[in-house]
Amino acid sequence: TRYGRLAEELAGAGYSVNAHDHRGHGQSIPEGASAGHMADSDSWNRIVEDAHGVNREIAKRHRGLPIIMLGHSMGSFVLQQLLFERPNDMVAAALSGSNGKPPPIAVVGKLLARIERVRVGKGNPSPVLQKLTFGEYSKPFEPARTEFDWLSRDPDEVDKYVADPLMGFAVSTQTWLDLLIALDRISKPSNVAKVPKDKPLYLFAGDQDPVGDNGKGMKNLYDAYKRAAIFDVRLKLYPNARHEMLNETNRQEVTEDLIAWCDEIVAARA
Repeated sequence: TRYGRLAEELAGAGYSVNAHDHRGHGQSIPEGASAGHMADSDSWNRIVEDAHGVNREIAKRHRGLPIIMLGHSMGSFVLQQLLFERPNDMVAAALSGSNGKPPPIAVVGKLLARIERVRVGKGNPSPVLQKLTFGEYSKPFEPARTEFDWLSRDPDEVDKYVADPLMGFAVSTQTWLDLLIALDRISKPSNVAKVPKDKPLYLFAGDQDPVGDNGKGMKNLYDAYKRAAIFDVRLKLYPNARHEMLNETNRQEVTEDLIAWCDEIVAARA
């Protein structure tokens, strides 16, 4: 898998590693269904509850052991919601490639997603939505070698992504609509305030990550958690790095920083 290297590093440091396969992605695409379509309705809350279910199973299999969650990209927004809805799922959380508030396109995007859902169907992707979102991400890196250069400075990692049939697909209009609605809810100060004050949080990203508005979005998220009076919030922005920090040219440094933080969390509970 694309994160097998990370799993091996974590396992080598003494951690049991479990991954949540999002519905509509990876091995969780139903036969005959389109990749990227998570559900016909309320898909976002379903995926959040899926993650909660995985956490419950992990807790059963590893009774008494602390669970530290890592959420990257879309998974980071799932984790943001879990932090205020299911905070007992984890003792600490690391968020990678995230953002603290909906992008400006989100307001128009919800209306456009509703229009496109009628035009192409809720289970199908929209080239228009794809162009307005992911289609914009490589522009700062032009002349780009591929349309996914925004992911990493490592061309081999980008090529692996491009060659993987389970990566790079456009998600359905329903998925887009539910995600955009969720981003509003997740970023509300009243919800951020529900995150337990003693929950350690580690935010990390590249300062050239378009998903996180080149670091500004992660700073917004950091500031939101600080305003909510969470005691231990840390932010690490890696210079010149892009979206997938764990597949970046400095991934060893990033992985070591993550493991050091995890070790600190575990040691504090000993």
